[in-house]
Amino acid sequence: MSEKIYEAIELARKTGKIKKGSNEVTKQIEKGTPKLVVVAKDVQPPEIVMHLPLLCKEKQIKYVEVDSREQLGAAAGLPVGTATVAIIQEGEAKDVLKQIKTE
Repeated sequence: MSEKIYEAIELARKTGKIKKGSNEVTKQIEKGTPKLVVVAKDVQPPEIVMHLPLLCKEKQIKYVEVDSREQLGAAAGLPVGTATVAIIQEGEAKDVLKQIKTE
């Protein structure tokens, strides 16, 4: 499933719009704009992203976890890892997003 998630992020980055980092993603969730929020499981300390699942549930936004910050950062086009990515406009990733099962 992770491969589909990374693929969706890459497609959205190229043809739509994404936001990276827990502060930016939190702001977007509060506005209710993301189509999907992706959080890395290996974030240290975990408190940085602990509020996101609850916030997503409250705003009825799809939420998934992936194993690696490094891979998440790479999919988002960053030279470093990132804790979170939000897909704001899916672009060509619309079909891939439909295949992703959320929590």
